[in-house]
This record gives sequence, C-alpha cells and structure tokens, in this order.
Amino acid sequence: MRIRTTSTQRTYRYVRLAIIGATVFLAVGVGIEVVTGGALPSVSASYYTPAGPVFVGTLTAIALALLALSGRSVEQGLLDVAAVLALVIAYVPTSVSCGTATRCVPVALRATVANNAAAVASVVLLGVVVALILARVQGTLSRGVVLTAAVIAAIVVAGIVVGALAPELFLAGAHEVAAVAFFVLIAVVAGLAAWRPQSRAAAHGRFRAVYAAVAAGIAVTLLALVGGVLAGVDRRGFPVVLVGESLALVLFAVFWIVQTVELWREVDPAITSPRE
Repeated sequence: MRIRTTSTQRTYRYVRLAIIGATVFLAVGVGIEVVTGGALPSVSASYYTPAGPVFVGTLTAIALALLALSGRSVEQGLLDVAAVLALVIAYVPTSVSCGTATRCVPVALRATVANNAAAVASVVLLGVVVALILARVQGTLSRGVVLTAAVIAAIVVAGIVVGALAPELFLAGAHEVAAVAFFVLIAVVAGLAAWRPQSRAAAHGRFRAVYAAVAAGIAVTLLALVGGVLAGVDRRGFPVVLVGESLALVLFAVFWIVQTVELWREVDPAITSPRE
C-alpha cells in the first residue's frame, strides 16, 4: 500500500532526518579519532585532528538544516539563532594548550580562522537582508521575524567588533560562548515542546515527558560542565568537557529523533505555524 505524502511533508522529514544523520556522522568521526588517536579533551578539539573535516562539515550541515526548517514560530526563531551559533562553533575553533598556562588558537591557523569568520559573518548578514526582503514580499513579515533577524544581526556585529578590537578575546572565547548558547537554545526549544505540544500525540502526554527530560538534562549537563571546568576537574585527569559535550549531543539527537517521530505524519509540521 502506497503511503500518500505531500512534498512539504517529505521535505521536512528529510531535513529532520538529515539533522539526526549529521549528529551520528559527528559521533562516528570523533569516536574513530578517540579509538585510533587517543583521548580528546573535548569534542570541539577534534577540529585539530583528522576528524576536523567531519566536525566542521557536520555543524555546517546542521546549521543549514535548522535554517531550512523555515517558519515564524517562536521555536523556529530560536533555531534560526542556533543555526548561526552552529556556524560559529564550526569555523571558530576552541582554544587549546599553547605550551603555557594559557590557551589559544595556534598562530598558524589564525589566518584561516579570520578568513572563515569573515565569510560566515558576510553570508549571515546577507542572509538576514534576503530573509527580510522575502518575508516582506511573501507577506509573512512579523514582529517575530524582525526580532529574530535583529538578534542574529546583533550577534554577528558583536562578533565583528570584538574580533576587530580584541582578537585575542574573540579567539579565546567565541567558540565556547557559542557552544553553550547553542545548547541553551536547544534546551529552551525542548522545554517549549513540552510546555505547548505541537501535535495531538504530544498533547496527550506521549512525548511531553521526553521533551521535558531533554530540556532538564541539557540544563543540568551544561551546569555540571561549567562547574567542572571552573573547579579544575579537567586538570585532574577527568575529561569533563568531552563528557559534557557528548551528553549534550546525545540529548540533542534524542530531541530530534523524538520530534521527528511525533511530526512524521503531519502534512504541514506545526513548527512552521505563524505564531507571533
């Protein structure tokens, strides 16, 4: 028996599956590096290893997939911002030990990082302008769309200013700030999915408990990660950042798997609904 689907439904299924597949791709790439190359201080540190192209490619794919889930809901606005943060995580690497007590991005890579960061900033700002024009032409321009565009533009402009005036500060913290903010946004989206369900199944409690658990799990993981770093747990031999990032990625994957199942039969997924 042939299952009838709409083109919109199929597109959203494939985009959601792409996010899940990209997360698995990253897990496999980093896992192979850990087995063959030794322990890593963090998932982000794979940027400097043979798994680097997998790391950058995965986050780029996730960013594009998040942007492809177009819509005007609150959740979508948060995911649009998360997509931009994913690009920052991908192209501005985490700092590593420089042979001293301080951490930095190696000098040999700084020209590459500067080039990549400038390209990302340019494309994102261009994308903001195009998105606003399209929304105006399509009659979908709203306060939510304008606010999302303004937040994204502010993030990019802030990055440009800090990068120009305090490059060392930008290189030392941009990746970490973007990574924490990314997972905070995913936790908020999961929390919203639990608070205001998007389908009849979720409304009856079938998925709400999972979304609430994901939101709480990411929040606890981030708090434990930051606390562990501040307490110097990583310096005592326990890879607190690697474990924290890994748990956060698992919860990220769980959220998308569960929401994909929830919305699998939706003709027009509710995440695209025009909520202000």
